[in-house]
Amino acid sequence: MRSVLALILGGGRGSRLFPLTAGRSKPAVPVAGKYRLIDIPISNCINSDLKKIYVLTQFLSASLHRHIANAYKFDMFSRGFVEVLAAQQTNESADWYQGTADAVRQNIAYIERENPAEVLILSGDQLYRMDYRDLIATHHQADADVTIAAIPVKESDTPGFGLMSIDDTGRVTGFVEKPKTREEREPFHVSAGWIEGKGIPAGGRNYLANMGIYLFKTEVLLELLTAKPMATDFGKEVFPRNYKTKRVQAHLFDGYWEDLGTIRSYHESSLALAGENPPFDFFAPQGVIYTRMRNLPASRMNGATLEHSLVADGCVVGPRTMLANSLLGVRSRVGAGCVIRDTVIVGSDTFESDADRAENARRGRPDLNVGEGAVIERAIIDKDCRIGRGVKLVNEARKQDADGPRGMYFIRDGIVCVPRGQVIPDGTVV
Repeated sequence: MRSVLALILGGGRGSRLFPLTAGRSKPAVPVAGKYRLIDIPISNCINSDLKKIYVLTQFLSASLHRHIANAYKFDMFSRGFVEVLAAQQTNESADWYQGTADAVRQNIAYIERENPAEVLILSGDQLYRMDYRDLIATHHQADADVTIAAIPVKESDTPGFGLMSIDDTGRVTGFVEKPKTREEREPFHVSAGWIEGKGIPAGGRNYLANMGIYLFKTEVLLELLTAKPMATDFGKEVFPRNYKTKRVQAHLFDGYWEDLGTIRSYHESSLALAGENPPFDFFAPQGVIYTRMRNLPASRMNGATLEHSLVADGCVVGPRTMLANSLLGVRSRVGAGCVIRDTVIVGSDTFESDADRAENARRGRPDLNVGEGAVIERAIIDKDCRIGRGVKLVNEARKQDADGPRGMYFIRDGIVCVPRGQVIPDGTVV
């Protein structure tokens, strides 16, 4: 596995995840109470014995860099590393990354320095558990130039994905990006027999979606990135231009996989983690997900009622509070008599002392994070927010998209989103 170098792409501005990405890059977005999105691909790499990892980012990378520096430190004998490569001006290029392929091309010097046999390219905003050694085995068995991870999807799901067609050996024979019509999709229908022959039940899933996970022979990757005309994106340009002349292989995957690229998908996936049988289980003994060790105390519940909820370390929940189908991140503090449903509360970076809370009271400022008697439904409360007493965040007008006064809140897909560090005064109703 030392011959494989992993590159994790941090993505663009993350505008579809705004306001969670207002002050951080997509891979730095908190998930599941105590993790960051970047922990998912890094943990998959570590569990697959891949320990040379670069994270490519260009937007708001400070918090991501800090998290990685605090969480991932390999001993000197392993020769492993996890490093952030932020976009920078060079003698060859002074531009921002224009796409996935351009991001990798602008970091060719780092690939050449490591001189790997293969390069694994991953996305930084997906939730899944994969042993990349299976992908590498498929790549070697097919003697492929490129291997693409693919997941079977139903026809109704195809408009959101790039699709691949394959031959009987699994070699890719065509690409289409997010087809909208049945005529566009028809050539990409895959027989159930071929999918089931791989030990995966088809169940009406007869289309192979591109997961954005690629394994290249290094010399092939460098050749494709430097070929004229220069390509900016793998899915839209590199693969469609070269699948006829290069051996491009599909590797089937059938586990849970979700792209957390929008507020709706982030909210739904986060709440699903709190269910009785979550589709992605952080409690699974295989494929542990790693993160920063914070050394926080156990959470304390004072007569609260919890239903289908996740509570991270260092939380305090007051009496008569009901938490239903919700998630509390690290150091969350919820006052007495609150009702919180279908909500993600990211938590805080610090604890407040009794002296801090007394000072808050003197200044008329709410405490961290949720004050007494608050009612919050179908919401995302970002880190270090202060929700005052008696506040109601319930989207009474049932708006799908709206911006609150002075950036106090945003409504996206009907979900009330309170940006990081925002203060909602006592008695506010949204």
